Amino acid sequence: MTTPFGEALRRLRDRKGVSQKEMAAAIGVSPAYLSALEHGRRGRPNFDFLQRVAGYFNIIWDEAEELFMVADASHPRVIVDTSGMPAEYTALANELALKIRHLSPDVVRELRNLVEAAGKPA
Repeated sequence: MTTPFGEALRRLRDRKGVSQKEMAAAIGVSPAYLSALEHGRRGRPNFDFLQRVAGYFNIIWDEAEELFMVADASHPRVIVDTSGMPAEYTALANELALKIRHLSPDVVRELRNLVEAAGKPA
């Protein structure tokens, strides 16, 4: 398993043709840390790390901003605070937590589309 950021980081490395070891040495982290990020065993990286990655790959601001947003959406242990909300919101959050790892990719895409559509102004 991986995270959206792990996938993006691997694509950047592949596109530039650099190994984890080379990149790690250049930005001052261990190859094990990069591997853990790419495989979803580490959570969201900090801003300093993201800046070093953007600098290392010399990516333009728009692409860097996208990388930062992907990193924000890559925390593998999410907390959903439903305090003060109706009971059905808490029930939904808990049901999703229990069943998410058993959902097919198609169902996950469908749910994401529903959530994104719900957040758009009418």
